[in-house]
Amino acid sequence: MRQSKVIRNTKETKIELKLNIDGTGSTNIDTGIGFFDHMLTAMCFYAGFDLELRCDGDLHVDTHHTVEDIGLSLGKALKECLGDKKGIKRFSSTITPMDESLALVAIDISNRPFLVENMEFKKEKIGTMDSEDFKEFLRAFAFSSSITLHIDLMRGENDHHKVEAVFKGLGRALKEAVEIVDNRVVSTKGVL
Repeated sequence: MRQSKVIRNTKETKIELKLNIDGTGSTNIDTGIGFFDHMLTAMCFYAGFDLELRCDGDLHVDTHHTVEDIGLSLGKALKECLGDKKGIKRFSSTITPMDESLALVAIDISNRPFLVENMEFKKEKIGTMDSEDFKEFLRAFAFSSSITLHIDLMRGENDHHKVEAVFKGLGRALKEAVEIVDNRVVSTKGVL
């Protein structure tokens, strides 16, 4: 099984994370931010990733450090799980609806980190989480996992629905991209 454990301790956060990308979507998540827990749970369910995650962050300041550091830790864990990336499908794209919202998510597990997104929110917060921190999570996740990630939030009115479409779509895209489909590295260079 492709698994990883990451421990990250800083003056701002204490994180323990276990990731199994060959799982069943089972999660045990406590970030201290209810809506973020909900989104990570949805992402893992659709990815088929098992995730155990505990974070004690400086939420008395705001949600930024907690969310960004979880993105860094989860990205690092994914990169470790993938190892040399031999045999993975590598590319994936999904279009995922959530009521009136529609999100396109495209991934290249390329070892070339990049994020392009067009997410805009009406509310400053969703639950207790600062809306702008979703972009911080995605940026940290993409760069620490060394993936190219494009998110096109094609439409939506309700901020909850918009974010949920993105996270479900990300889970679906990850599930497909990490699937082993070959016995070689899927690259004309022979390495990722």
